Amino acid sequence: MSRAFVKESDGDDPGALPERRISQHPNLVTARGLRLIEEQIARLEAEYATARAADDRAAIAHLSRDLRYWSARRASAQLAPPPAGAGKVAFGVRVTIEDAEGEQRSYRLVGEDEADPAEGRISWFAPIARALAGREVGDIVAGPRGEFEILEIEPASET
Repeated sequence: MSRAFVKESDGDDPGALPERRISQHPNLVTARGLRLIEEQIARLEAEYATARAADDRAAIAHLSRDLRYWSARRASAQLAPPPAGAGKVAFGVRVTIEDAEGEQRSYRLVGEDEADPAEGRISWFAPIARALAGREVGDIVAGPRGEFEILEIEPASET
């Protein structure tokens, strides 16, 4: 038989899905972050049940992989208590900075899975978060785009 009529693998083999990479950093989470992980697992479990009922093998493979990832993240989650005071930059606080041009930005330091820079939530081990850690209002910090000053540190708030 000619090879022209033999179907080659088109990458749809569900068994060929690579596992999602799990960070080597401690999995610190805020109460909000833990709630988001649990909501993600519940959503995936419901979708998995639907995919099984429909015998959708590709969806089952994708959802199984994602469930393994989120279950592992839930198992390794370490709920970080809010810092005792807002005097220093620490996990969970919101910090407002101002650069040399007068542009202000605010970031909340959160867990890896909760991070969303567009929403002002950055991972506690992102380079700027590491540069801010332990600093106080008024400190000048060197960042990737030059120096900036810490204007305000707000305590953690869970919403």
